[in-house]
Amino acid sequence: MSPLSGLETTAVRLAGAVASRGGRHGSLLVLTYHRVLLEPDPLLPGEPDVVEFTAQMAMLAGVFNIIGLPEARERLVRRSLPPRAMCITFDDGYANNCEVALPVLRERGIPATVFVATGFLNGGRMFNDTVIEAIRRAGAELDLTPLGLCRYELPDVAARRRTIDQVLSVIKHLDPEERQARAERIAEIVGTRLPDDLMMTDEQVRKLAHEGVEIGAHTVRHPVLTCVTQERARFELVESRRRLQAITGRSVTTFAYPNGRPVSDYDASHVALVRQSGFELAVSTAPGAASPPCDVFQIPRTSPWGGASLRTALRLALSFGKRDYLCVTTEGLD
Repeated sequence: MSPLSGLETTAVRLAGAVASRGGRHGSLLVLTYHRVLLEPDPLLPGEPDVVEFTAQMAMLAGVFNIIGLPEARERLVRRSLPPRAMCITFDDGYANNCEVALPVLRERGIPATVFVATGFLNGGRMFNDTVIEAIRRAGAELDLTPLGLCRYELPDVAARRRTIDQVLSVIKHLDPEERQARAERIAEIVGTRLPDDLMMTDEQVRKLAHEGVEIGAHTVRHPVLTCVTQERARFELVESRRRLQAITGRSVTTFAYPNGRPVSDYDASHVALVRQSGFELAVSTAPGAASPPCDVFQIPRTSPWGGASLRTALRLALSFGKRDYLCVTTEGLD
């Protein structure tokens, strides 16, 4: 059952129906997740644990019409979306998408798309996780002045979170190889072994696909596309799609822009590359809901913060009315 009461569920459905009546007046809300944790992690405050995720899926399934992303694309184009249409997506390819989130999705028959950065499969680790896990294990003081950063005092969780945010903000937009090297150097300074099982294996990707989860591409090394050459961007798109198709034996038609903010993280040239690379749909991290006419290569997404509360449900229902970004075309990014 939904964590909301019957009256609350009815109220949220009505609010959503006003903003998204379906058909020609329909709109689509796409949610973005990354991980689903076995238990809460104070260094990952925005990531739900399995209890919260289970409650949230129950709430969403009771209020919204959750459909798969490929179906959503077709119904957007045909202007035949159901009222309160919603899609569930995950970015990056964390192992807990398969081991923790999948059983919850499967139990409720909820379709989902997992966008995988293929360069980190089979024991790899994304640069942000290298930074997070290194700072998690650091002592009470961390001297990163050899890297042109600062000397950080780490007396508590709050200080570690601030340090993680500061370091990631400095290195996020570097060339992927330099960014990864900087992260690994931080781990060397800390001097401790970091986990190598955070991301999925090929077999876990195949399992998701076999269970009906759509697998989408998220590049190879997760570069901010505006920070690399066009040749590198094309390789990242084409190779990630090729690798995932080889793993799953299925066509890969959806793509998620790394970081995903229009103009700063990708531009019109990258939208064109996505089209040329054989994809049929792409999602960004611009906020709002998709409604026709819209560019199916720039579908916005929103974060489902707030757990399974009535406030979260109402916020999401009202988000269907926030459509101003969605009709932006690729020309609008020039």
